Amino acid sequence: MTADAPKKPNVKARLPRGLGDRGPADLAAERKMMEKVREVYERYGFEAVETPFIEYTEALGKFLPDTDRPNEGVFSFQDDDEQWMSLRYDLTAPLARYVAENFDALPKPYRSYRAGWVFRNEKPGPGRFRQFMQFDADTVGASSPAADAEICMMAADTLEALGLRGKYVIKVNNRKLLDGVMDSVRIPIEKRLAVLRAIDKLDRLGIAEVTLLLGLLGRTDGSGDHTKGAGLDENQIEAILSLVTSAPLMVGRDSEFLTKAEFKSWMLSLPESERGQFQFHEPTGWAGLISNHKTLLNLEKRFAAEALCSEGIRELREISLLTYAAGYRANNIRIDPSVVRGLEYYTGPVFEAELFVADEAGKSISFGSVGGGGRYDGLVGRFRGEPVPATGFSIGVSRLFAALKAVKSNTVTGAAKPGPVVVLVLDKDRLGDYQKLVTTLRHAGIRAEMYLGSAGMNAQLKYADKRGSLCAVIQGSNEREKGEVMIRDLVLGAQLAGGAKERADYLELRQKAQFPVAVDGLVVAVKEVLARHS
Repeated sequence: MTADAPKKPNVKARLPRGLGDRGPADLAAERKMMEKVREVYERYGFEAVETPFIEYTEALGKFLPDTDRPNEGVFSFQDDDEQWMSLRYDLTAPLARYVAENFDALPKPYRSYRAGWVFRNEKPGPGRFRQFMQFDADTVGASSPAADAEICMMAADTLEALGLRGKYVIKVNNRKLLDGVMDSVRIPIEKRLAVLRAIDKLDRLGIAEVTLLLGLLGRTDGSGDHTKGAGLDENQIEAILSLVTSAPLMVGRDSEFLTKAEFKSWMLSLPESERGQFQFHEPTGWAGLISNHKTLLNLEKRFAAEALCSEGIRELREISLLTYAAGYRANNIRIDPSVVRGLEYYTGPVFEAELFVADEAGKSISFGSVGGGGRYDGLVGRFRGEPVPATGFSIGVSRLFAALKAVKSNTVTGAAKPGPVVVLVLDKDRLGDYQKLVTTLRHAGIRAEMYLGSAGMNAQLKYADKRGSLCAVIQGSNEREKGEVMIRDLVLGAQLAGGAKERADYLELRQKAQFPVAVDGLVVAVKEVLARHS
């Protein structure tokens, strides 16, 4: 090897699998999205709290089994005192620890929201990351289904605030229904996680494929990958499918419309104690309640004899009545027995926010879940030895952000700020002068930077273009002697370079694209240029 030969790098630049880098445009858009979410959460009376990335492993519990990984789904390590610690895999388990540790000092019910990174020690794949952000809101200390109903309404209001009206539905189920059915047909505890995973694929795969996943043989997909079956017999499969298909068929995402006579007939079928909660509404309002009522009737006919199922149906009915009374309909909040949540700590109502987008032909297609949650009455109690009711909702920030980009939501388009005003450095021995110009702009509230590289003027202007800057400030020796600076409008300059124009237009554009001003007029001139393109 010769003395001039370049050395080989010692370290290869590579991103770990399951992780991602993000640029300023996405960061700005995500910040804008999360601020809208925060506004809705705070409007509902939730207050911010923050927990650390790391918790004692025993505090997190074992709710993420992954038999292919030694840490069972979490990243873990031993501290110097030999205590096992883990990166948090969600924001709910740390909240449970926080509430239990500060139980006497906190108001009950305790309403809080949190945003932060979570980590999963799982095999990465398309759309499946090892680090991602969640944005949660939870109510701890309220056992009433009214708390669950409010979480559903808050989830709907959040998606409305993000400009997704008509493109979402909050689906609601109750784990007591599923647990009651599995109890009634004696499905062993060790098979239930596989059952949940199979049901969770119903929307994507359909009944026939889910039947295979519930049975003995399992399912082989188009790529040849085989998934083991849950091992249920025919009676058990029939009971599960009977539950998850209890919702009436919907017309698109909206309920069927009802006539006034049909609405009155339905009203008369209600117990007298429930009729007073409803007023006469437009047809979409009738449909919103009727669809959920039909689902509940189907569930009652099939499963009310099972005590746990009956309790779950009662809670769903109360959620339906409360959300209806508040003005929400089935195209906003819908009872759907096919909804399951995979974590084992859910004990009652569960929720899922599903989005719909239009394909190239204008047909509505499901984007999938962008958030979910439910009631977890036993999680805080693990620390206190007594039941502590709790319910909450979690938004998958990255997935919701991707959905907003897919529907071209105003929330995430145009969120990126232009680059700072760049003050060019033409005379290296006058850095103090250039720094003074930058400081003047900054003190006027204008984002600005002094060029810190070693390139010439043309390269500095190219740098400003790459930064997305709208304006550059130039001062050479000639300008300095006159007490002036040259203002360059980089947007108009690009238009001049882009094509020929009529001479009069060209001259006018050139005068606006670059012009001198006194140093005292720097701030006013720069603000005028920025205002042209705001």
